[in-house]
Amino acid sequence: FPDDDFIVAFTDKQLQQNQVAAETRRRVLLSGAMSTLSIMSPSWMPTPLPARAEGGQSVKDEEEEGVVGAIKSLLDPNEKTKSGKLLPKAYLKSAREVVKTLRESLQEDPKDNAKFRRNADAAKESIREYLGNWRGQEKESYVEIEKAIRALASFYSKAGPSATLPESVKSEILDDLKTAEEFL
Repeated sequence: FPDDDFIVAFTDKQLQQNQVAAETRRRVLLSGAMSTLSIMSPSWMPTPLPARAEGGQSVKDEEEEGVVGAIKSLLDPNEKTKSGKLLPKAYLKSAREVVKTLRESLQEDPKDNAKFRRNADAAKESIREYLGNWRGQEKESYVEIEKAIRALASFYSKAGPSATLPESVKSEILDDLKTAEEFL
């Protein structure tokens, strides 16, 4: 049997190792908890009162457009539109792309066939993607975009795929796109 001094020394050493391990665990847990709290709940941080900046925009609004706005943007799947509605960012991105590419293809000179085809192909692709992902939406912008697409499809189904778009149809479609853009 080991003597009492050996047992006491061994027990003291083991106790000391257990205390170091416990302290290490405590530090890791505490630092993890503090990191989580600082990310999840920054409300404990003092925030300046909103002040009116030049141009009528408050300091808080400017701050939200910066880093905080970027973080909120990543976490929030919705975006406020010009008309004040909250819509999914993916929908808005897709709808804006359709409006942009369709407008560009309509404003392109049909005599420059290569450039016209490129813009028309980009518009077709964005329309396919938009309709494939968002068909049947009850949003005002969707209704207006669909109206523009139907007018274009109706013209080409009657006149043929290589017909030149008359100014009256073109202006009707551009008006629909403008209305849709106001809802975005």
